[in-house]
Amino acid sequence: MIPPGPDSSPDSGSDSSENDPLLKAVRRRDERHRRWLREGDPSVARRLAQIGVLGWIIVVPMLIGLFLGRWLDRVFASGLFWTAPLLMIGLGLGCWSAWKWMNSA
Repeated sequence: MIPPGPDSSPDSGSDSSENDPLLKAVRRRDERHRRWLREGDPSVARRLAQIGVLGWIIVVPMLIGLFLGRWLDRVFASGLFWTAPLLMIGLGLGCWSAWKWMNSA
């Protein structure tokens, strides 16, 4: 058996444990499990509402990019030069927002 070193006191690991991603994940999992025990499974209506919100989070930035691109193409008479890239940027922004929202929920 290895004897404890000088920096193996209970307080010495507190700084590293706050930054440890594994400990953060375990704490988050424990908190989610406790919430599930307290609240139970979400209802079907709540799940459908989450799916609807998720869809709108993706679609709205795409539509904004589409309308802004069409307007710029009309102003500069450039065909689809602005529409396609702004639509893709909107899709990327919407997917990133949806991913962030799902990870926070």
